[in-house]
Amino acid sequence: MKHRIFIITSFLSVFLHAQKTNLAPSVPVIEENFGISITDDYRNLEDVNDPLTKQWMKSQTDYTHSTLRSIPNWNNYLNLRTELDKKQGYSISDLRITSNDKYFYLKRNAGEKTAKVYYREGFAGKEELLYDPSNFVSAGANKTSGSHEFVINVISPSWDGSRLAISLSEKGKEISEVVIMEVKTKAVHPEIITQLNPSTIGGIKWLEDNSGFLYVHYPDADVKSPLFAKNTQTVMYKIGEDPNKRNVVFSNLHNPDLNITKNEYPAILTYDPSDKYYIGILVDAEDFRKTFIIDKKDFLSGKKNWKPLYNKDSKVFFLRVVGNEIYFLSGLNSSNYKLCKTNLKNPDFKNPEVLVPEKKDEVIKGYSITKDGIYYNTTKNGVEAKLYVLKGNKEISIKLPFVSGNIDLSSKGKDFSDIWVKCSGWANAEQRYRYILNTNTFTKENIAPVLEYPEFKDIIVEEITVKSYDGTEVPLSIIYSKNLKRDGSAPVLMQCYGAFGESYSPFFAISYLSWASQGGIVAVPHVRGGGEKGEQWHIDGKKLKKPNSWKDLIACTEFLINEKYTSAKKVAVWGTSAGGILVGRAITERPDLFGAVIAESGVLNPLRVEKSGNGGTSIKEYGDPNDSTEFKGVLEMDAYQHIKKGIKYPSMLLCAGINDPRVAPWQSAKFSAKALASSTSDNPILLNIDYEGGHGSDITVLKRYTSLSEIFAFAFWQLGHPNYQKK
Repeated sequence: MKHRIFIITSFLSVFLHAQKTNLAPSVPVIEENFGISITDDYRNLEDVNDPLTKQWMKSQTDYTHSTLRSIPNWNNYLNLRTELDKKQGYSISDLRITSNDKYFYLKRNAGEKTAKVYYREGFAGKEELLYDPSNFVSAGANKTSGSHEFVINVISPSWDGSRLAISLSEKGKEISEVVIMEVKTKAVHPEIITQLNPSTIGGIKWLEDNSGFLYVHYPDADVKSPLFAKNTQTVMYKIGEDPNKRNVVFSNLHNPDLNITKNEYPAILTYDPSDKYYIGILVDAEDFRKTFIIDKKDFLSGKKNWKPLYNKDSKVFFLRVVGNEIYFLSGLNSSNYKLCKTNLKNPDFKNPEVLVPEKKDEVIKGYSITKDGIYYNTTKNGVEAKLYVLKGNKEISIKLPFVSGNIDLSSKGKDFSDIWVKCSGWANAEQRYRYILNTNTFTKENIAPVLEYPEFKDIIVEEITVKSYDGTEVPLSIIYSKNLKRDGSAPVLMQCYGAFGESYSPFFAISYLSWASQGGIVAVPHVRGGGEKGEQWHIDGKKLKKPNSWKDLIACTEFLINEKYTSAKKVAVWGTSAGGILVGRAITERPDLFGAVIAESGVLNPLRVEKSGNGGTSIKEYGDPNDSTEFKGVLEMDAYQHIKKGIKYPSMLLCAGINDPRVAPWQSAKFSAKALASSTSDNPILLNIDYEGGHGSDITVLKRYTSLSEIFAFAFWQLGHPNYQKK
């Protein structure tokens, strides 16, 4: 009996004092790389199936859960979102409109964990429920046990709207299963297509006769396998066929003459059922990709006579085919994009016809082709949206219904006048409008109700620029209450990304408004590495130039401190995925500035990125650690390698999903382990592994609300907000 009591007491002691006594097992590995000695103290944690690693990660996660749930008012945001959802009634997403005016969309009613598929004939048509994901039975259901909670991540109607492909995934895995429904009868075909990821790679591209579709197949769909996401292949599936007898039509083995690497994703693009050609594209982490073309008749008859269309150095982006014309954005010989076109039969991407030249202070973000002309949208500094239409050779500026930080365009295609514009901003709820060119009028066509939020009426937004260390002007969005006193006391939540040329565009974020309404400030620095100021802005924050990203972040933090918005140690930085590099290096370079860091699925150990998720393609953004020059850049951006003993690091909340197909959870585990062993501060360092999650997508709304509630409570707690302090 005494022996048993001792065991239980010891376990509880470890649990309650996990931060001090439960350090991770360390099996150091020392390697020589291009004359530089690298010590990896926690290489052993990369084996997440090792019993000691599993035990340590689980004990840290248990400790984190206990700590977060003991914060007073930890569920404030969760309760707020639940109440606002009830007030709104329902939300709409993933709207798809066919050329014959059939509407398909996802709808989630208040209180529901997941969205269902709905359908209507035309905007004013009667709504019908088509599909409830709770009725889905996985193809592998007889092989697995436990509960399932599938979410729909893609819906793809056939060209005529008679059939609907529905993609489902669970637990953040992203790897999906697809079912096909006959819309008229709502009958679901018994065949289930497995091992694909249409929400991220390739989508679902219907054949012109609606008899089937093209998709990208993953031969190995186990995220823990070294062959995961390698040697992917485009498959042609015909309705009713055995989905396990895959008809591969585009891959490195099927097309050896195209020199497709194992890390590239060969996908096929379609634009209209009347198109005479298919476009084959090799997807990787870069915007500019190697592309091929084939006559559709040849392709469908089984021929493999793909011809090169353009290479990466042509700098072609956002391609659209209309009849015999190719429209695209070109980054060639410019720091920004210009809208161009060339003839499909004799394409010239080096000297195309320029429809809209590069704009000095605006970046062309997208365009949509209609019968009346080409609509396109731009942004200035990534935060000020504008809309234009090119009618003939005349550019017409269109005044938006309200000042918008971000707009999105959609249309039925070249044979229709229909154009829809979605407008939104940091403090403006998204509104969907139909635009009529002849009368220059916008008419609201919101499918979901748009609410007024009196609780956020005092929130204002400042859009400014801040000089970075080298004089570069960095855009900074600041969101706060107009009643805020600039006395340096406000807690700041600073969210940032700065990678892959992705812009952190304004969107209506109740999470941000909630933070600001409690006396805090939300700051979004649009650092180099993103796409806010064009392609050159991206180039200036990648590979060997990556330090610009976190130095821009540091400059924005110092500005907020110097201008009395806040003070040192009152700032929490928050980054996800590649944003982990940004926040990780900011706190390791200037730990004195920050009070807390939150990293979700963070890239914190890029020296090992090849062994993590989709690292084979990510090296084109971060750099190749096997290249003598690029290795130095990757080492410099590796936050894990920059943790030093004897430094007082800020508080940390490091979140990861065990099923993450992009960034392996051991990156967060290694960073947490080393920080715990090295930091001399008493600040908590919390590791939170979600054992039913992945990279943050394909989870229920309730799960995401809960996660955000914990993040905000942690940040408010560590930054000293009185409503979140433990007694």
